[in-house]
Amino acid sequence: MGSDAAVNNGKRRFLIGATSVVGGIGVIGAATPFVMSLFPSERAKAAGAPVEVDISKVEPGMKINVAWRGKPCWLLNRTPAMLATLPKMDPRVADPKSDVPQQPPYCKNETRSIKPEMWIAVGICTHLGCSPTFRPEVAPADLGPEWLGGFFCPCHQSKFDLAGRVFKGVPAPTNLVIPPHRYASDTKVVIGEDPKPA
Repeated sequence: MGSDAAVNNGKRRFLIGATSVVGGIGVIGAATPFVMSLFPSERAKAAGAPVEVDISKVEPGMKINVAWRGKPCWLLNRTPAMLATLPKMDPRVADPKSDVPQQPPYCKNETRSIKPEMWIAVGICTHLGCSPTFRPEVAPADLGPEWLGGFFCPCHQSKFDLAGRVFKGVPAPTNLVIPPHRYASDTKVVIGEDPKPA
């Protein structure tokens, strides 16, 4: 009887230990995905990461598109003629001085840019999120005589000038967004980072 009790106690201890180990492994296995979900994935990190763009081949008057944080960003190399239209547009745009903070403080100027010729913006209409089309030509028949070039949203006919300032009387409520950006060199711009303090 005593030896049976000793054997049963040994079996009991073994079964309790084995069950505890298997249960512990199960808890760790179940907790690992939860704990890992608290850390951003490489894809998520990349989605918010700054983007470096080579602008050496962007000719005057040319616009290129890049992706940043899953959004289209435009880089437009404005010609002197394009820049000359901006003061003429002041009476026609809703926020000529860019008082609504749709741009970093270092781009709150007439050109809404760090360098007057190179303009960088998020290519999404501030009305319902469509992507406006680049219409650089002056006074096309379908946009009216006040048109001096800019961006036209085909979804609800919002119009923006060549600095992304919204016209008066259109559905879009604010100017296009200017992302944070800095120049790494004369030919490279980094979208997603503010300029480094001097």
